[in-house]
Amino acid sequence: MLSAFTARPLVELKPRDKSRIESVLAYGDRLLVGLNNGSLRIYRINEVSPDEQNHDDNNNNHSHDEQGGGGTLKNGDSGRPGTTDSVAKPKQTDLLRELEKFSRYKIEQLALIKEAKLLISLSGGYVSIHDLQTYEFQEQLTKTKGATTFTVTSNIVKDPETGVPSIVSRLAVAVKRKILLWSWRDMELDSDAAEMTLVSGIKTLTWVSGTKLVAGLGSNFVMVDIESSVITELAGPGSIGGLGGQETSRLAGVGVASMSYIGIGGAAPKPLATRLSEGQILLAKDINTHFIDINGNSLGRRQIPWSHAPANIGYSYPFLLALHDPSKGVMEVRNPETLSLLQSVALPSANVLHFPQPNISLAHAGKGFLVGSDRTIWRMEALSYDTQIDTLVEKGYLDEAISLTSMLEDALLSDKNGRLRAIKMEKAQGLFTLRKYRDSLDLFTDISAPPETVIRLYPKVIAGDISSIDEEDESEESTTDDPLKSNDGQVQLDGVNTEHTPAPKTLNHAPSVRSLLRTRTDDWSDAGSIRGKPTEEARNEKPLHGKDLLTAVRELQKYLADVRRRFQRFLNPDGSLKMIDSPSDAANDEFTDSVMKLLDITKDIHDHEFAEKLREEARLVDTTFFRVCMYATPALAGSLFRIANFCDPEVVMEKLEETGRYNDLIDFLYGKKMHRQALELLQRFGQAESETETAPQLHGPKRTVAYLQNLAPDRIDLILEFAEWPVKEDPNLGMEVFLADTENAETLPRHQVLEFLQGIDPDLAVRYLEHVIGELNDMTPDLHQKLLTFYMARLKKDGSDNWAFPSNEERIVWRSKFLEMLRSSSQYSPAKILDSLDRDGTNYPFYIFTYTPS
Repeated sequence: MLSAFTARPLVELKPRDKSRIESVLAYGDRLLVGLNNGSLRIYRINEVSPDEQNHDDNNNNHSHDEQGGGGTLKNGDSGRPGTTDSVAKPKQTDLLRELEKFSRYKIEQLALIKEAKLLISLSGGYVSIHDLQTYEFQEQLTKTKGATTFTVTSNIVKDPETGVPSIVSRLAVAVKRKILLWSWRDMELDSDAAEMTLVSGIKTLTWVSGTKLVAGLGSNFVMVDIESSVITELAGPGSIGGLGGQETSRLAGVGVASMSYIGIGGAAPKPLATRLSEGQILLAKDINTHFIDINGNSLGRRQIPWSHAPANIGYSYPFLLALHDPSKGVMEVRNPETLSLLQSVALPSANVLHFPQPNISLAHAGKGFLVGSDRTIWRMEALSYDTQIDTLVEKGYLDEAISLTSMLEDALLSDKNGRLRAIKMEKAQGLFTLRKYRDSLDLFTDISAPPETVIRLYPKVIAGDISSIDEEDESEESTTDDPLKSNDGQVQLDGVNTEHTPAPKTLNHAPSVRSLLRTRTDDWSDAGSIRGKPTEEARNEKPLHGKDLLTAVRELQKYLADVRRRFQRFLNPDGSLKMIDSPSDAANDEFTDSVMKLLDITKDIHDHEFAEKLREEARLVDTTFFRVCMYATPALAGSLFRIANFCDPEVVMEKLEETGRYNDLIDFLYGKKMHRQALELLQRFGQAESETETAPQLHGPKRTVAYLQNLAPDRIDLILEFAEWPVKEDPNLGMEVFLADTENAETLPRHQVLEFLQGIDPDLAVRYLEHVIGELNDMTPDLHQKLLTFYMARLKKDGSDNWAFPSNEERIVWRSKFLEMLRSSSQYSPAKILDSLDRDGTNYPFYIFTYTPS
């Protein structure tokens, strides 16, 4: 899956050298090697330039320098004839000195206390102290007789009283059941050794913080707080030391082959522990593992799927390492979060892992860590993190790429957030291809994916012209173009070819290899980005339609609703921006940042460009949301038009007319202020000779009247134009446009309305004047004068065919209104009334009477 590390030999013992490497210590450019004969060798590590290293890689056929200076080791070089090069290859190390009488016994362990310039060693069952610069013997800690292991840590500690920081180094030594402790503050030994006794013999010791140790015992683990002297038993699964009712050992139910490492006469694996990042600790015994926090509480994580017990474990930021039995000679590199196997490096007979001692931060712990066998020491050099992530993405292991990117510090990657979002975007698209629509759209929502990226995954019925699906080829059952299959029909997911691969040849050297995952099957791990058993739909890459499309559309509906909600924070219903300041002024606003990602723009964009882009995307989102509603929930489509929206009118009109949803079309046109189109449609259906099956609710003038009543007074010309046919067809209903008890009706320009109604029927004009004067108390003299003129004009025409009274009773009522108006109103001109009287004497006494002041 990954080639995170490359093994480069630093030291190789000559064939005639019968000694064996027992311990390793590296600091600065020095490499100390403890041998089984008690000798200590001091090497200088040479920093080889990239050009020299490339030359070595290209020209060295791995004919190794046996005294340290070998080249890179790679797969496939075993058995090749060695060649020589005219230019000497760069040496990785130089032997500076060998102390043959450093100890009388094998040097089992080496460590240093840098601030005190002390070299610590374990040999012959005693811990001894030497000068780090001269390597001269200083002291043997007599209390450590029978010591089996020790561990050292250095940490910056602030004095509780003064707050002054100092470096505190601690040495913990295991002697049977006891832990002996020494402390140095800066360069000075603090006090005599402290002592703590455990319940059984101590196999391993590991510092997990500046004041806490994990001790691996024969049957379980304990955590020791050296400040409070509290010893906490750590319960875990199986051989970790689980209590009744806890998860049982992973040995249960496995075959004999899995148990071969503890066969007859075999030694039980050591209890192992290592500190991970962010206060996490891993405990391992046999093939059982247990993750805990710094307080010893279980993290509830699943176990690492080891098939064999590791001989050693460690942590090289950000990877978990496991060195398996020397007879296998394999170092596994795993993701500590997903536990997926990322790389297996073949290192013949390797049995030692050495990590530079982290003092302050684990961020760079283990970079350039060492692996050793009894004959060779390798330096594990890491590829750049950007390269590692690129490799995972190229091979389709997107989950692993996401996990690795998330774990790394921002400073270690170029544009960490941008890379992480891009990988998640690719994963979401992959999930969509695998018909995992909910997971896909949830991820698209989480990363604020641009709407166009998401919408184009759908067919044209949803995405329109931006669809990436070529629907012309949908009916063709083509398997050769299936992106999930190779030419021979084998399914490929996540960059892994499930085609049978021959087993790799056994290697007898130490190559830096690509992950052994290429020989694994899908049943082995869930490490792949979107790995899983391929569904039938994914295999055949069927076109998206039917139930699949409906499921995908419903998930898209939720995504679009979320995008609409975010856009509404910035857009007014009319498309203008709500915000006054530039979006760059809200650089720390997470909500604003998500909108910028949706628009796929940067924060340094100008306001007008931001507004234009926002309106463009809002139009795409709302138009697609309309298509989605029409496809998945047609009954709810109408509700979209009763709220502010930015739908493309042409798309909506075409679709609604196609489906005969004219009532919704009227609502949409009204919302878009496309009033003329709406009124023309209403007139067409309203004046139809008979009700149509498609729009019976639009037949007659009722719907037109209701529409006109909702138009603002500034649309008076349009109102009068389309009010004519309702007023003529049903005067009582039509007049509601002007007489209704609404603000719109009461604020219409009254002279224009009066002129319009007078042209249709004087009775309607009189009715309107009576309404605005009598009910709305309009005191405009001109309107009062016009009403009196209408009254008198009809009275004067009484008896003629033109505007005659249908009955005497109506004539009496009319005259009463006229007389009452003369008496009660003071807003007309009496002179104008007199001027309009007939001078032939007809009805003259009546007019004289009416004009006499009361």
